[in-house]
Amino acid sequence: MRHGKYRFIVGFLVPPLLLYGIFVLSPYAQTFYIALTDWRGLSAELNFIGLENFAELVRDGAFWNALRHNGLLLVIVPAVTIALALFFASMLNLGGRRGGSAVQGVRGAEFYKVVYFFPQVLSIAVIAILWQFVYNPRSGLLNGVLDVLGLGFLRATWLGDPSLALWAVMAVLVWSGVGFYVVLFNAAIQAIPRDLFEAALLDGAGRLATFRRVTLPLLWDSVQVAFVYLGIIALDAFALVQIMTFGPGGPDDSTMVTGLYLYKNAFEYARFGYATAIGVAMFFLTLSLAVLTLRVTRRERVEY
Repeated sequence: MRHGKYRFIVGFLVPPLLLYGIFVLSPYAQTFYIALTDWRGLSAELNFIGLENFAELVRDGAFWNALRHNGLLLVIVPAVTIALALFFASMLNLGGRRGGSAVQGVRGAEFYKVVYFFPQVLSIAVIAILWQFVYNPRSGLLNGVLDVLGLGFLRATWLGDPSLALWAVMAVLVWSGVGFYVVLFNAAIQAIPRDLFEAALLDGAGRLATFRRVTLPLLWDSVQVAFVYLGIIALDAFALVQIMTFGPGGPDDSTMVTGLYLYKNAFEYARFGYATAIGVAMFFLTLSLAVLTLRVTRRERVEY
C-alpha cells in the first residue's frame, strides 16, 4: 500500500518537473553555454571560446556607459516611485479632515484610485508612443503647457537633448509605474486596524509623525517588495527606450541601457555569443540586487 502511494506521488511530480526542466532550466543552461561561444546566430556551429566574451565585456566602454545609465535609473526610479505611491496611498486613506478621533481619506478617493491606476491598463508600447507626442518639441503637450503658463523659456527638445533625454525617460517610468504601487500600498494600509491610527490621533500625533511611526513600519514588507520589482525594471527599461528614443538609445547614446545594448549586439551586429554574455552578466547583477535589497532593508517584523 505504501509503495503504491509513492508511485502515485512520483507519477504526479515527474511530468511537471520534466516540463520545468525542459522549458525553464534547459534554456538557462543553453544560455550559459552560448555565452562561452562566438556564435553569430546564423549557423548551427558554436565555437567554444571560454571567458573571452566576459573579458571583452570588462573592457567595453559602451557596456559600462549603458550600465551607468541603468545605475542612475536604479537610484532614482524606485525612490521617486515609492515616495509618490506612499504619499498618494496615505492621502487616499488617512489624508482627509480629522474630526474627533475619526481617521478618513480625502474626498473622491475612489475616483483618484482610478486615475492613478489608469496607466496600468496601457501597454508599454502605447505609453511610449503617447509620451513621444507629449515630448514633441513643436506640437507636444508639454511645451504647449509651458507656453500657456508663460514659461516658454523652458521649452526644450526633451528627447533630442542628450542632457535631458534620460531624465525624460525616467519621468515616464515613474508615471507609468506609480499607480500600481498606489494600489499595493492602499491595500496594505486598509489591512491595518483603524484603531492604531485613531490612537495616534488621540495622542496628538500629526500626519507626518503617524506616517513615520505607524504607517511606514507596518507597510515595510510591501515597500521592500516594491524596491525589488522596481529595481528589476530599472535594470531593464528596454522597451520604453527602444520605442521612445531616436536611434534608439540616442541621442548620442545618452539613453542607451544594457537591455538595448544586448539587443543591438544580437540583432544588429549578429554577435549572439557576446549578447548572451551581457544577458548572463545582467542575470547575476539582478539576482545580486534582489538579494542585497532584501538583506539591507530587512527589519524586525511589526505585529498588529
